[in-house]
Amino acid sequence: MTANPRALLLFAAVAALFVATGFMTSWNVTLTIVNMGLISAIMALGVNMQWGYAGLFNIGVMGFVALGGLACVLVALPPVREAWAAGGLRVVLGLALGAATVIAAILAWARLPAGRMRALAVAAILIVGFFVFRAVFDPGVAAVEAVNPAGTGYLGGLGLPILLAWPAGGLVAAGAAYLIGKTALGLRSDYLAIATLGISEIVIAILKNEDWLARGVKNVTNIPRPVPYEINLLQDTGFVGWAMRNGWEPATAASVVVKLCYAGLFLAVLAILILLMERALNSPWGRMMRAIRDNEVAAEAMGKDVTARHLQIFVLGSAVIGIAGAMMTTLDGQLTPGTYQPLRFTFLVWVMVIVGGSGNNWGAVLGGFLIWWLWVMVEPIGLWAMNLIASGLDDGFLRTRLIDAAAHMRLLVMGLVLLFVLRFSPRGLIPER
Repeated sequence: MTANPRALLLFAAVAALFVATGFMTSWNVTLTIVNMGLISAIMALGVNMQWGYAGLFNIGVMGFVALGGLACVLVALPPVREAWAAGGLRVVLGLALGAATVIAAILAWARLPAGRMRALAVAAILIVGFFVFRAVFDPGVAAVEAVNPAGTGYLGGLGLPILLAWPAGGLVAAGAAYLIGKTALGLRSDYLAIATLGISEIVIAILKNEDWLARGVKNVTNIPRPVPYEINLLQDTGFVGWAMRNGWEPATAASVVVKLCYAGLFLAVLAILILLMERALNSPWGRMMRAIRDNEVAAEAMGKDVTARHLQIFVLGSAVIGIAGAMMTTLDGQLTPGTYQPLRFTFLVWVMVIVGGSGNNWGAVLGGFLIWWLWVMVEPIGLWAMNLIASGLDDGFLRTRLIDAAAHMRLLVMGLVLLFVLRFSPRGLIPER
């Protein structure tokens, strides 16, 4: 990136937007946008690996983000001992029986000779296994969910440090991506998009409805933090004295320090990921991936296993998205499955990749910061502009309509930005070399 003056200028312009936001609003608001911008940049890097490196059209982004968030619950929350005593082992045994049924059906299909007997055997395994699974699993789930449903009603996690949940989120998302890829990557690109969207909806539906797993729509709160709590800083007389000596309100200073701590952690993760991705992109492996993307037939003729490489990049990109999902849940301090809206936020991440420049890691990072800043700031700026335009109008229909229109500025601006970039810089603001 250092050899590209255009990229440096664009990053400086985006940085200036954040600095101006800090002076015009508050540094608290600016750091909130910065933290989500860092997470968005990591999500965009994951999608860029799949689309920019290999041309895989994945619109199930939110499903992998949700799996990353689930990892925070499974890793960092303490186990609910009463729930485990009531039905935890039955739930685990039921899941094991379900997995064993699927594996047995796959083995039967692979080893039995083709014909009616194979179909009947596989059907019998699946039907019998399903009823055995439900007979064990359902009573266990009912017992777990009956344990203090207002406060727990789920199994909890392992009680490990929250930072371990970030790589765990990547592993969970990668595992799901492997299963999805083994079945869906043989599809044509448009069918792959439909399949990934449908699977994303299934993942989110499971999170919403399986209370034993993560409390469903009741949400899991009080997820541990890797940074201090504001209340702990305010109880530290040394910190309060430092804040007042420097002219800060202690509560504001505590909030800013906590957000700076988050920003440091997120920036470290982003730096590690982009270093690894740049090395991978400029290696023989990266050149092979771009060759497959540009011409699958020619790459296959040269002896490359296209399907295996597609599966590899799909898993790697999903792992990066899962890490970002775990980071976002950690920042929020809670898992709220109802907020994962596949079409809305998947669209936003795709805009980041396209505007920044697909195939270019630095372009994905730039797009993440720029588009997230626009997403947050366009509505208040639009409201200010509409109030200014309507200031000379009497209270009536036109004034009301103009002010109400500010609420729709986000999607309008996203569409306009996408259209202008595709028209005047179709390869993105920082194109792939």
